[in-house]
Amino acid sequence: MKKIMTIVLALLAGLPSIAQDRNTEMDNFIDNLMGKMTLEEKIGQLNLPSEGDIITGLGSNSNIAEKIRKGQVGGMFNIKGADKIREIQKIAVEESRMKIPMLFGMDVIHGYETVFPIPLGLACTWDMDAIEQSARIGATEASANGINWTFSPMVDIARDPRWGRVSEGSGEDPFLGGAIAKAMVRGYQGKDNSFSENSNILACVKHFALYGAGEAGRDYNTADMSHIRMYNDYFYPYKAAVEQGVGSVMASFNVVDMVPAHANKWLLTEVLRNQWNFTGFTVADYNGVGEIPSHGLGDMKNASKLALDAGLDMDMVSEGYLNNLSALVKEGKVDLEQVDKACRRILEAKYKLGLFKDPYKFCDIKRAKKDIYTKENRAIARKTASESFVLLKNEGNVLPLDKSKTIAVIGPLANTASNMVGTWSVAAKLDKPLTLLEGLKEVAGKKSNILYAVGSNLLSDAKMQQAATMFGRDIPRDNRTEEELTAEALAIAAKSDIIITAMGEASEMSGESSSRTDIGIPAVQKRLLEKLVATGKPVVLVLFAGRPMTLVWEQENVPAILNVWFGGSEAAQAIGDVVFGDVNPSGKLVSTFPRSVAQIPLYYNHLMTGRPASDKGFEKFRSNYMDEKNAPLYPFGYGLSYTTFEYTDITLNSTDMTTNGSIQASVTVTNTGNRAGKETVQLYIRDMEASISRPVKELKGFEKVSLKAGESKTITFTITEDLLKFYNSQLQYASEPGAFRVMIGGSSDAVKTASFNLK
Repeated sequence: MKKIMTIVLALLAGLPSIAQDRNTEMDNFIDNLMGKMTLEEKIGQLNLPSEGDIITGLGSNSNIAEKIRKGQVGGMFNIKGADKIREIQKIAVEESRMKIPMLFGMDVIHGYETVFPIPLGLACTWDMDAIEQSARIGATEASANGINWTFSPMVDIARDPRWGRVSEGSGEDPFLGGAIAKAMVRGYQGKDNSFSENSNILACVKHFALYGAGEAGRDYNTADMSHIRMYNDYFYPYKAAVEQGVGSVMASFNVVDMVPAHANKWLLTEVLRNQWNFTGFTVADYNGVGEIPSHGLGDMKNASKLALDAGLDMDMVSEGYLNNLSALVKEGKVDLEQVDKACRRILEAKYKLGLFKDPYKFCDIKRAKKDIYTKENRAIARKTASESFVLLKNEGNVLPLDKSKTIAVIGPLANTASNMVGTWSVAAKLDKPLTLLEGLKEVAGKKSNILYAVGSNLLSDAKMQQAATMFGRDIPRDNRTEEELTAEALAIAAKSDIIITAMGEASEMSGESSSRTDIGIPAVQKRLLEKLVATGKPVVLVLFAGRPMTLVWEQENVPAILNVWFGGSEAAQAIGDVVFGDVNPSGKLVSTFPRSVAQIPLYYNHLMTGRPASDKGFEKFRSNYMDEKNAPLYPFGYGLSYTTFEYTDITLNSTDMTTNGSIQASVTVTNTGNRAGKETVQLYIRDMEASISRPVKELKGFEKVSLKAGESKTITFTITEDLLKFYNSQLQYASEPGAFRVMIGGSSDAVKTASFNLK
């Protein structure tokens, strides 16, 4: 350590004793450092390989170690453990010529070892404080284990639930997505982005841009849309993260304007830096530079040139930069200035993280023992999970259940621990969570009588089930026939007062490269569900899902449906809390649930056609289907409670508003049920007189309020000109005078309305 500090002090020697400000100090430090670096060492800072998880004590002998010694590595990812990372960092700061510390990244997506609900579920809390806290805990645990950079948040707007990575985002709305992006960045980096604490880590917003708009719902597929749609519908969550000070931005796999995002100068430089003033660094997605040739843009050497010229600073895995940039500079095809800019941005990130002052800032072994998977963190995860669940149906108030009843728990997802945490939980210990069966028994208590039968396999096809349960999420197949499994389930059901069915998707049926054309409950499970409903006993469908699903039959026939997504480490207990009424569900959907996959893309903030349909049956020469409704099964913002809420009409303090003024829109919400509950009050606005067609409604505000039985609260939203602005046909961000409709309610299709004018 003494040797390291001597080196750092030597580098600092040229700095004034009292810096004018921290930026000047940083600039001088990096100028001094880069002045001593060779071209190859600068290029090395742009290289981000993955060596897999290294065994402690073997890091110095690994294949990557020699590259680190040569200054050919700027960071690594997918190494878990402060001891392992310390060993690798030591090579960088003690055995390389420039002694530059490395970044260590990981996909800390919805927690570290304490896992929170998948991001789609987390968004359904509509609770920005809880979302920020989940990122804060993820950062605290990851940083205690050596990680200083997370590839999160993913903020891609997604309107096609066939796409598997809808599970990793925050739904279909840019306003809500932007609020969540800011909350996540604050949670990871700290509110002031100072990285003053060793629990603050660098965030990386992804995937820039339009990754969630791939054609046909296929991962990595073409995204093609007008600029006006990009700016109005898809860009804002990325921009919000930049406004919050996110330290890095990851490029997307898809093309934008027919140019791969990794080589798209308009996207990475004009939009991101010139228009949004982003000052951090950009990074490729996994082998993103290496995939540029597949799009037909030349060989790897040309791909590396295009990517750097576009403004992509760091190359993940492909080593295109490492192997080609030096020659390109010497050939005069790449300017040294471009390499210097990229290198400087990465060094700035390391400086801001405090790695030059203490390369082992995130390698405190003591922290790893006391800060990870703590009782306190798990309690917060349990509470957050319980508020992410969405009650889709509760006919006859089947829920909550009486703990004294005999309950049958049936289904292929009832007794699996590894699937509870959900996809993209790479640091989770999959044997730690309770199964749903265990969680229900724990919450119900020792006097409960809970019976169990598997009922069916996850999928009929054994090979497909194996693909759907990879990465340690195995659900062993039961080799009995479907008839035998069903008979056992029905026998258990006959002994019970109530049936809980644990059905839906396994965790790896959503996530990256997990697109589906059929987004309903798998057929073998549905056949079992039909037979259980036919018993006439009350049935509760506990739905595990990583995407919106098609559930028309279930909505029409199953008395109660509780969508629990994948709730994380404490999912099982949290489900028990809600099922037995210890917690009143308050989740609201952030993605529309279609009735049919043929309706996709289906989203609430659509444009109005010139020939709208009433949706009361087929109408010729109207925009509708002959064989299906236009309306979704469950709309954006929808979610039931064990209590009920009533809204008054909207009160406006004025019906006229000036461009530099504001108006207040108020409603009084009353809990009209017999138990306390939480309601998310949602504000929507429609521009009725715009220069271009505008959505039928857009979310512009929300507030989650707790109400005791019989209690009323008045909720007031302040509407400013900024909430009325949009990008017009010239891509100018401005408001336009005219009539506006304001809507407030408990979901996007259950609102009170009022009107005002912008003068």
